[in-house]
Amino acid sequence: MEMKVDILTLFPKMFEGPFGESIIKRAQEKEILDLRITDLRSFATDKYKSVDDKPYGGGAGMIMRVDIIDLAIAGKKGKIILLDAGGEKFTQKKAQELAKEKSLVIICGHYEGIDHRVHEHIADEVISIGDYVLSGGEIPAMVIVDSVVRLLPGVLGNKESLAEESFNEGGTEYPQYTRPEEYKGWKVPEVLLSGDHKKIKEWRGGK
Repeated sequence: MEMKVDILTLFPKMFEGPFGESIIKRAQEKEILDLRITDLRSFATDKYKSVDDKPYGGGAGMIMRVDIIDLAIAGKKGKIILLDAGGEKFTQKKAQELAKEKSLVIICGHYEGIDHRVHEHIADEVISIGDYVLSGGEIPAMVIVDSVVRLLPGVLGNKESLAEESFNEGGTEYPQYTRPEEYKGWKVPEVLLSGDHKKIKEWRGGK
């Protein structure tokens, strides 16, 4: 099943590099992912391509307009996600939930904020990737798409890798080692060289 993802942004070129490589690229080539990047400025109604304005009540900065967002959303189907610092914290569990959706529409916020009517009347969910400030929602959108797409059936070649990751909710994966067996006196733990799968599993914490 192909997942459709629409990303609404003021800076579409930011996605060219990250989405033209690695897993995201392969998912598109396999027609597992239908990824579309929409320039919000194309929905501006004046000659200056304005997408923001001063906040009512005064205050610093500019606010992205609700009418522009609404025009860009029109006709698009799927769960609508607004990226905002005040949203629900993004987790692996949330990535697994979103991977079950047929279509996602992701709104990248920018400037000092976005008209709150987008939160109230347009977005189905408001998500944040962490408690820090970024210039906009483009990088969070990349994070979310990457973490969701890699969960889609057929994207990763090694199903065991995906299964192991799914059991690591709330923790980190066990340490991994490869050749050379010894380097600068730094040795691979002997248990991993023993061939004793039971002991190796115990060393890995039973994961």
